[in-house]
Amino acid sequence: MPHHALEITLTRPLSPAELDAACRRTPLAANCDTTRLMALVPAKTPDRAAHRLRRRLKDRLPLDVITTHYPDASGQVLLNLALPPAAYAALQTTALQTGQKPEHLLERAVHRALAEHTDHEVKRLEHEVRRLLTHTAPARLLAAMGHALTRNPQGPTP
Repeated sequence: MPHHALEITLTRPLSPAELDAACRRTPLAANCDTTRLMALVPAKTPDRAAHRLRRRLKDRLPLDVITTHYPDASGQVLLNLALPPAAYAALQTTALQTGQKPEHLLERAVHRALAEHTDHEVKRLEHEVRRLLTHTAPARLLAAMGHALTRNPQGPTP
């Protein structure tokens, strides 16, 4: 049976005792502030692996989101989250009214939100570039950006 690498995002950092208790249940690797964990879970599909992991740990950890660590062949990452009862009921109601599956409604909403975030980020960057161009020539700005990018191999900061 294949193993799937899953990343767990927690709603708060774990205490050492909580992390030890969870690790006794399932082998986990934690980041430095214990807000994200990694696990390898055997299952036929990534979806089953995420459900299995959530069932194992839901009473032991403040789980927020479980995602596949690696994208699939089409570049998609599986997102497994537990909605609050009111949000789940609203999603179910909308799904019934529109004749669609709740997963598809949620997927479209996430795609819309990501596209909106990307648009805002592009507009913010364009604004910053225009502001910088009021104080320098395009060639100098481009040279400075190239210099900064070669000095910062880690990439952009969030």
